[in-house]
Amino acid sequence: MSINQLIFRSLKKNLKNYYLYVFALIFSVALYFSFVTLRFDPAMDPAKGSIRGAAGIKAAAVLLVCIVAVFLLYANQIFIKRRSQEIGLFQLIGLTKNRIFRMLTLENLIIYFGSLIAGVFVGFAISKLMTMILFHITGVEAVAALHFSTRAVLQTLLIFSGIFILIMLTNLFYIKRQSILALFQVKSTSQGKAKKMSVFEIILGILGLVLITAGYYTSSKLFDGQMISMLLGVMLFILASVILGTYLFYKGSVQFIGNMIRKKRQGYLNINEVMSLSPIMFRMKSNALLLTVITTVSALAIGLLSLSYIAYYSAEKNAESMVAADFAFTQQVYADQFKEVLKENGIPYSSQTVQVLQYEVNAKQIMNKSLNERETDPGVIQIAVISEKSAEGIDVKAGETIFTGFSDLTNGFLDFDHTGSLTFKGKKETIPMQLVGTKDKSYVSGFFTNGSLPVAVVDSSTFQQLYQQRNKELQTPYKHIPVNITASDDIEKANTIFDKIDRGDSPQYSKLEHTQRQKKALGLSMFIVGFLGLTFLITSGCVLYFKQMDEGEEEKASYTILRKLGFTQRDLIRGIQGKQLFNFGIPLIVGLSHSYFAVKSGWFIFGTELWTPMIIVMGVYTALYSIFGILSTLYYKKIIQDAL
Repeated sequence: MSINQLIFRSLKKNLKNYYLYVFALIFSVALYFSFVTLRFDPAMDPAKGSIRGAAGIKAAAVLLVCIVAVFLLYANQIFIKRRSQEIGLFQLIGLTKNRIFRMLTLENLIIYFGSLIAGVFVGFAISKLMTMILFHITGVEAVAALHFSTRAVLQTLLIFSGIFILIMLTNLFYIKRQSILALFQVKSTSQGKAKKMSVFEIILGILGLVLITAGYYTSSKLFDGQMISMLLGVMLFILASVILGTYLFYKGSVQFIGNMIRKKRQGYLNINEVMSLSPIMFRMKSNALLLTVITTVSALAIGLLSLSYIAYYSAEKNAESMVAADFAFTQQVYADQFKEVLKENGIPYSSQTVQVLQYEVNAKQIMNKSLNERETDPGVIQIAVISEKSAEGIDVKAGETIFTGFSDLTNGFLDFDHTGSLTFKGKKETIPMQLVGTKDKSYVSGFFTNGSLPVAVVDSSTFQQLYQQRNKELQTPYKHIPVNITASDDIEKANTIFDKIDRGDSPQYSKLEHTQRQKKALGLSMFIVGFLGLTFLITSGCVLYFKQMDEGEEEKASYTILRKLGFTQRDLIRGIQGKQLFNFGIPLIVGLSHSYFAVKSGWFIFGTELWTPMIIVMGVYTALYSIFGILSTLYYKKIIQDAL
């Protein structure tokens, strides 16, 4: 048999084990090529200036290469260890290590560059789709066309050729340093063996749970007044605590919990528990570092995507709180100019000027958190005050106030009570007030509220009293001049007029413009994080699947014995389903838990809605991740069918 025939037969024999690897490689190449094509696509020119698309996509391409490179190197390590006995047999029949390396290189060359070429074609085919998705979520009005970039092809070939060289160097190093005896012993020493837990391992397991709990608890208190001053140090503690706790969880906690279950059952486990619980207890310990990396990066991907989607999902509601009308002005002359042009164009509108005062308020009794703990007068904030005449639907009595524009960001940082006593500081005396409620609706624009603080609504007589008591040198009255377009179909036409008129240097706002600007900025980040998260999901899922392939081959003899003892395929498959539920479910649940507490601690900084965006992201991630668990179960089913 010639060397070429040997290579062909070896390739044909191992191809069935490479199909998911080939799929992941094609997907990664296609995604990278699409990203690079976007950089050189002329259709992106309208978007580059407004959303800095080129810089963001370039950064995403670099991160994508890092993820794919790590995955390919790790997957190659798994495959070459699986073929260690084959390499040993080649040496026994007289092939030199250099000849074996050339055989493996040629075999990998066919698979790798075949997948690379297929990935480029797939990437070219979906590049227009990706451009359309990007334009849609960012609101950029441009035509997406199918664009083939020679520069993108050359860059893709160069980058992935470099990764291939790294893979071949690791193969060469592996073959050179292994003896024939070591090659035949690789599989038997690759996994940890079951043994009784030591006291030290039990302590590590408990410590892992304690560290994760400590990280979760600290994250829930992250924006308390006492922690806000040392935010960076607290965040580093949370990160270190959760990552180390996750490692110890896989290293000892899983085995500790498993032992507790076995002790509760007094050592009597049914076939399903033997096949699922027992292997997990010891396999996870040997794979602790890998599972920690997968869990941490999964949590990071889910968390970042959740936050970016929360921000994107809340863009319109944020615009409503920042611009409390279709258009808002602070100078009468520019508002009158805009209204005059609207009349000339036959666009009906409504407008009612709101007078706004800025007042220092001692809100210590209703604030559960404070941002100025180090200052001499904590609990004092400066907020905008308007009369009830300017707040439709609000009726308050003298001495009472209602806080409006009450955002989650405000509550997250300051944690206001919804009722309580407070005092307004006038020039000569303080004016006591009673907070009787809060409302989400905003009546003035974000210019008057620093984007997050509430606006106090008081009755007309109290407003006049505050106006007279103001410090004229520091508390200049402002005007909020809202302009609401009567017909929603006229808003875009009015926005075009708004862009063209002279608005001077004073703050003037358009709700539509604010929404579009936010969606352009946030849409790009969501697009990039989404595709990077999808890439990591597929690569990490493939890694876990390859590990299951390894374990399945090692356990094949055990399944043969169990079949001979009378256990049916159904009995064994039910046990395997439980095992895959643990194998894929534990890293997924831990990753989701980490991301939930990370998002929950500071989501209000990004938007106004938590649950809907986060549940959608977690649901999609879980569904896609579960596919690899199903594939692993099907692979084990085939092994069990072949066991006899």
